[in-house]
Amino acid sequence: MTANQSNVFEFVLLGFPGISETFHIAVSLSFFVIYNIALFSNGIVLSLIILREHLHQPMYIVIGNLAISDLIFDTLTLPKIIAKYWFGDGSLSFVACFFQMFFVHNLGSLDSILIMLMAIDRFVAICRPLHYSSIITNKVVSVFCFISWVITSLIGLAIAIMGAGLPYCGPNKIKNCFCSLTNVAVLSCVDSFPTRRNVFTIALVVHLLPLSFIIFSYIFIIWQIQKMAHVENWHKIFYTCTTHWFVIFLYFVPRLFVYTYNQFQLISNADLHTLLICIYTFVPHFTSPIIFCLRTEEIKNTLKKVFWKIMSRST
Repeated sequence: MTANQSNVFEFVLLGFPGISETFHIAVSLSFFVIYNIALFSNGIVLSLIILREHLHQPMYIVIGNLAISDLIFDTLTLPKIIAKYWFGDGSLSFVACFFQMFFVHNLGSLDSILIMLMAIDRFVAICRPLHYSSIITNKVVSVFCFISWVITSLIGLAIAIMGAGLPYCGPNKIKNCFCSLTNVAVLSCVDSFPTRRNVFTIALVVHLLPLSFIIFSYIFIIWQIQKMAHVENWHKIFYTCTTHWFVIFLYFVPRLFVYTYNQFQLISNADLHTLLICIYTFVPHFTSPIIFCLRTEEIKNTLKKVFWKIMSRST
């Protein structure tokens, strides 16, 4: 068989392969709840940002892009794993698997860059408040978001092409909830380590570079907050930052652990591996709109106005 031939025409998602069937309903309901919360929270945030002109601000432009990214990601992954546990339908065609892989790596990379942009926005707002409006404008943020989409799309395309270029001639069961390169490449009938190593290098650059900017930004933010201890609302600013750190921790720490595991095989429990992937993938998708947006005064006030407007019309 040549290096570019495959006789595998579909892949099967195993989700959590070690979990007993008695827990399948609980797992599927958990994914179903997560999916609906993510759709609802991100949908509300995105709708408000688009429809309310006073929310057309740099920070909310980034949050809007993050919401779009998370909505697409969840819609392309969660329904299939829910169907696997509800109806036993966990199969994906060869093309569909690598189509999903493109978006998984594209949008996963995009989230890192968008979170970095949010950290930079907070850095300028807190550390350079007098220059904020001249540095961070809607146009500048929109351009950076567009460039981010283009760059991460190229990254996702390159990774999907590398994965599809491997030959698959036997096992087709993926120990994951969606098609990612590492979990698919190990099924290849040739040594996929060079491909996995290249993707690991790409992932380190894509995620560690934004993380370094995020850490740098928040170090200066903390330093600035300490200098603002005499200011009346300093504790509110600090609280806002700590909630941001929670999302950042959930997104980056389990991800880097899994990437390291994939290279050095530190743990062998497939269910734990899948759980960590789900934590850094899906949990931030429904917590970030709540933390980044729904807890802010502007969004809460807008929601209240919309709610009372709807109530007054219904009466």
